[in-house]
Amino acid sequence: MTPALTLALVSLTLPLLGGLLLLGIQPRRKGLWVIAITFASLLAAAAALHHVMQVGPQLLNIGGWDTPLAIRFQLTPLTALLMLFTAGLHLLVALYAARSPHATGNEDYWPLSCLLHAALVALWLSADLFNLYVTLELLSLTAVALVALAGRKAYRPAFNYLMLSLAGSLAYLFGVALLYGRYGVLDILLLAELAEVDASTRLALLLMSVGLMLKAALWPLHLWLPPAHSGAPTAVSALLSALVVKGPIYILWLVWTQIAPPELGRQAGVLFAAAGILALLSGGWSALRAPRLKVLVAYSTVAQLGYALLALGLLLHWQEPRMTAALWLFVIAHGLAKVSMFLAAGELQRVLGTRRVRALKGASQNMPVAMAAFAVAGGSLIGLPPSGGFLAKWLLLQPLFEQPQHWPWAFGVLLGTLMSAAYVFRVVALGFDRARPNPPSVVPDRLAQWLAMLPALLALSLALISEPLLLWLGGVGR
Repeated sequence: MTPALTLALVSLTLPLLGGLLLLGIQPRRKGLWVIAITFASLLAAAAALHHVMQVGPQLLNIGGWDTPLAIRFQLTPLTALLMLFTAGLHLLVALYAARSPHATGNEDYWPLSCLLHAALVALWLSADLFNLYVTLELLSLTAVALVALAGRKAYRPAFNYLMLSLAGSLAYLFGVALLYGRYGVLDILLLAELAEVDASTRLALLLMSVGLMLKAALWPLHLWLPPAHSGAPTAVSALLSALVVKGPIYILWLVWTQIAPPELGRQAGVLFAAAGILALLSGGWSALRAPRLKVLVAYSTVAQLGYALLALGLLLHWQEPRMTAALWLFVIAHGLAKVSMFLAAGELQRVLGTRRVRALKGASQNMPVAMAAFAVAGGSLIGLPPSGGFLAKWLLLQPLFEQPQHWPWAFGVLLGTLMSAAYVFRVVALGFDRARPNPPSVVPDRLAQWLAMLPALLALSLALISEPLLLWLGGVGR
């Protein structure tokens, strides 16, 4: 086994064993254990990324079997970067949760967060459609349990999340069964060589896409997301929005770029791109009208995922390589911004004692760092330079500007940007109003506010490290 694969397995095994041990032995200071485990996983993922950039993609057959019986893991620059991204965001949220116990619901958060981390790493590494199904189920079930930590008020959103997630899983699994019946293999690299344009393949791809879009809450299958993400504890909301919904998007990208014949991809690309534009508009309008702060942030997730869906659609329709980099830059920039916005929203709600957006009037006078964190993260969602959102949007718009006939897509991006600016400035304008603010119900925690600010600053500075980022994403091929 190569050093890169060994490090990748270490990054997977640490949170998995850590979560199981925390469930079994119940130590007193679970937060410190999780921080240490996540930090070690982060170091292993960073080292794996360094090695894979030097030697190229790596394959590992699990269990000693040869293909097509083997369950394979594959490490590429993209999967290593996603592992690093996952561990980094888990560490940030763990530091915040350790500082702010109110944000976790109860102590069960800590082992469940470790299992969520392990499920995501296993998903990034998997190169087999059934193994992807298993990791996706582990991810969804852990996410549902985390939502339920908020107590009775979250039981209905968690139940709806569970039922719709299972429906998405069944649709995906039916599609996998059709592909297996047609080609006799489930390994992605083998299917890429065998897939043909026929009715069975079309139906399989349709079922898998519907299931994955439902699990990722992509428009129009998104209605479960706002109640679940807004009703969950603050730390859980951050992980769900920043990371969990990205797992199904990754599988959707794999299915359509690696397995689907290009002819089918060109046909489906227009539908994905149109759904992305409608997500920008519909999600943005709902965020603009939301009366509660966390509901606003949750609807903005629906809207912002539209950019990723648009980039995927145009990638398939035009076979334009720049869209791949745009897609994954949107994923990374959105993840950083959403962690910051949800943590800032949680602190604002705790201190002000209310969930209403209108209660934020003058909040910057009592909580300047939290309001600044929300504003900086919102700037990345809008696409203001030098943020990661700006860099991703620039990569998305470049091919659109090169051909005059592509103006409808560019116009849709412009409308989505204006909608993002509207709901972000709705909050920022209230928060930085110089009117007399509502008195705080508890003493603000300055350190917790700075922990919310940190991912916003990282999102803001992504364009400053664009060269290594684009280099890593240039090795996306699997």
